[in-house]
Amino acid sequence: MAEEEVPKERYLDQTATWAVAGVCAVIIILSIILEKVLHKVGTWLTERHKKALYEALEKVKAELMVLGFISLLLVFSQYYIAEICIPLKIADTMLPCPAKIKDDAKGTDNRRRLLSYERRFLAGQKKNPCKAGTVPIITVTGLHQIHILIFFLACFHVFYSAVTMALGRLKIRGWKQWEQETLSHDYEFTNDPSRFRLTHETSFVRAHTSFWTRIPLFFYIGCFFRQFFRSVSRSDYLTLRNGFIAVHLAPGSKFNFQQYIKRSLEDDYKTVVGISPLLWASFVVFLLINVDGWKALFWASLIPLIIILAVGTKLQAILTKMAVEITERHAVVQGIPLVQGSNKYFWFGRPELMLSLIHFALFQNAFQVTYFLWIWVTTILLQFSDYQYQVFL
Repeated sequence: MAEEEVPKERYLDQTATWAVAGVCAVIIILSIILEKVLHKVGTWLTERHKKALYEALEKVKAELMVLGFISLLLVFSQYYIAEICIPLKIADTMLPCPAKIKDDAKGTDNRRRLLSYERRFLAGQKKNPCKAGTVPIITVTGLHQIHILIFFLACFHVFYSAVTMALGRLKIRGWKQWEQETLSHDYEFTNDPSRFRLTHETSFVRAHTSFWTRIPLFFYIGCFFRQFFRSVSRSDYLTLRNGFIAVHLAPGSKFNFQQYIKRSLEDDYKTVVGISPLLWASFVVFLLINVDGWKALFWASLIPLIIILAVGTKLQAILTKMAVEITERHAVVQGIPLVQGSNKYFWFGRPELMLSLIHFALFQNAFQVTYFLWIWVTTILLQFSDYQYQVFL
């Protein structure tokens, strides 16, 4: 009885013109506003000679274009994909959730038919084209849910990257006072190049070396815990600044090292803001192994945590190794200890690998949050559909 009273689906020829025009106008206006905003931001970055950030913006535009292609492909191919039928036995393998127990009770059948109608009405799904014993490889409703997941994944990744960039700039802004300190007379007197000091008495060496740093196991344990309390100290900044100027500039040159780091951060941002084919591949692999009982979501959530902790430990280990090498080379130093940066301190001699790992961790974090919200919202919608049915009866 209740099933007969469900209103039929109304196609476009039976929809009010004001509704069609209104919905189209809102979508078009929002799209134009977004395009104008991105154009204004690009113009603003160009006028201020922010080349790296402008390239990052271009990558965001490229991601939006990829999302547009994904949307078009899903919309135009959804019915063709849903018409691909596979045996039920194969369809019931590697399910992400436990298989639902079928209930032949009349009330359950009526409820299933009504919920099925509501989902077809929302997603525009056609009748099941498959014969008995077979099912669609994926339904139109499932494709619609995947569409939502991919869209919000890309949005959350861009958001995560932007937040990381903002936090990085905030951290670097705190170093401005150290850079200004290098222009004072007190700094020039304290760090007079002609002044001799014992190496182990310098601030940088004292902060990073001790008896325990000579033991490899305790060396890395100390570096692991140091990342939580002091990522970059004043002595670290001044020592790295002095080493950079000594290698790349003439002695006594006036150079704003803090601004240089800020520009380097912007260069790195244009790398982490995009989604590479490798990251999309990791997304597909997770969807493949997300099988009930495999705990894939739990293990996947540990990956970005392990990566970030490993990268933080490695960066602290680089500073400590520099300090240890200074003590091994010289017993006495003039002025600030001179550190010598080299690719040998990084994994496989590739500093860019650190940035790639951070990029991967950011994407995985964005994916975990997106997946959690996607599951949560999908569950709420299903519960809401169940509630609608109960109220309707």
